[in-house]
Amino acid sequence: MKLMNLVLICTLLWSCQTKVEDQSTTVDKESSNTPVAPKMEFQNKAHELVYNMVQTVGDYDQLKALKDVTYKYTYQTPDNKVDVSMENYIFEGELSYGSYYKHERTFPELEGKIEQCFDGNSFWFKHNGTLSADEKYLKRTQFSRKTNFYWFAMLQKLLDPGIKYTYLKEETINAQEYDVVKVSFDSEKPTDIYQLYINKKTNLVDQFLFTVADFNSMDPRLMKMEYEEVNGILIPNKRKYTKSDWNGIALNDSWAIVSWTDIKFDNGLSKEMFK
Repeated sequence: MKLMNLVLICTLLWSCQTKVEDQSTTVDKESSNTPVAPKMEFQNKAHELVYNMVQTVGDYDQLKALKDVTYKYTYQTPDNKVDVSMENYIFEGELSYGSYYKHERTFPELEGKIEQCFDGNSFWFKHNGTLSADEKYLKRTQFSRKTNFYWFAMLQKLLDPGIKYTYLKEETINAQEYDVVKVSFDSEKPTDIYQLYINKKTNLVDQFLFTVADFNSMDPRLMKMEYEEVNGILIPNKRKYTKSDWNGIALNDSWAIVSWTDIKFDNGLSKEMFK
């Protein structure tokens, strides 16, 4: 009887061990088939802060998944000159088309409808439906198409290759604590500099300083922003900026006001409309 009990116990132990080994093997196989996200390598603390901010607002892969965007762009200068355009972008290839129904600031000498476009390879300009080869208008088109697209996707594109990140300081503004990060670009020629004020509480950029290297203007402007959530993306759609110093102090109270309204993603835009 004792021998039978011993055999029974050994059999049960062997059975349990086999089940554990089978489960372990199953888990190992499942684990080996589970894709592991590559570990992000940061240049420094500043790079990590920018990366975390982008994860908060939505990264460029999320924009590309939404395919395209349309919105109404309104720009008002301190002396009340207004531009109004309907903007259309395809994120893959960074195609950019703008149709201006009001252009008091950009093309005050022209009357009627203005169209600007970057089709992925080249730029074109139309006035009242007629293509123009005027170098002045094409140069302005190149600036506007690149700049308008970049402003819309700027936060996501702060993770593009060829960017340098420098942690400057902590700063408190209106009782809110910020990490201040400088963003610059690897280039032989002068390029824009951005100084981001990343809100420690929300992880958002509430304001930043920027230059306009394309117009040889390396004196900073202060940009302040408010956000709207659309399709899971936080978009800084209300903006105002003015001249400032590098401490983020506005030098005057003359603000340019910019707003993006009626923002719609995934409109089924065709590349044909950009040709």
